[in-house]
Amino acid sequence: MKVEIWSDVMCPFCYIGKNNFEKALEKLPFKDEIEIEWKSFQLDPSLNPDETKTTFEYFREKKGFPQAQAEQMIEQVSQMGKTAGIDFNFNKAIITNTFSAHKLLHLAKKYKKANEMEEALFIAHFIEGKNVGNADTLLDIAGSLGIDIDEAQKVLTSEEFNDEVKQDFSEARSHGISGVPFFILNGKYSVSGAQPADFFAGALQQTYDETVSPLKNLSVEGNSCDTDGCSISQ
Repeated sequence: MKVEIWSDVMCPFCYIGKNNFEKALEKLPFKDEIEIEWKSFQLDPSLNPDETKTTFEYFREKKGFPQAQAEQMIEQVSQMGKTAGIDFNFNKAIITNTFSAHKLLHLAKKYKKANEMEEALFIAHFIEGKNVGNADTLLDIAGSLGIDIDEAQKVLTSEEFNDEVKQDFSEARSHGISGVPFFILNGKYSVSGAQPADFFAGALQQTYDETVSPLKNLSVEGNSCDTDGCSISQ
């Protein structure tokens, strides 16, 4: 069973959604049968890759929120994070263009470490206050996951994986995805937003029952024909 997840590194609800989704997986007996594919999404592709902003600067300059409103929103998200086991540090978080981080995510897929990369990028951005648009930061993250540094540097300084990242963006548009996190469960159901763990567990169970688990026969034995002929039940 496949689960595709569209996410952006600087989206706090994507981090909350990831934690809640993983808590849900731990409750399911078929968790080892689930293949997770992380997909790229950019909340603000217009950001200059060579510039950074604080969270408050971004809300004020890009979103037009007054300081008091920004502080209230950030406090609400921080409390949601605590419920999900995340101690957000918005005072240190650096807002920047995340395209390079998404390229590194696609490189991590090659090493089957996309989930670890996604987690490492969230920690770097939201907890440690690192610039996830900076090449040195991204190379350090790649190295910490056992990914070849020279290969990672080549990816970051070339157009390698550009098309793959853009393909994820295109798929998001084709599915009508305008916000993240966004989950597609085995091509049958979609879930948007950072839902509670119990909701994810229920959605995964329903999808598994309908698309993966063996058919359940709801009928008693009835009249039928097979390769040996026909029979009539008494």
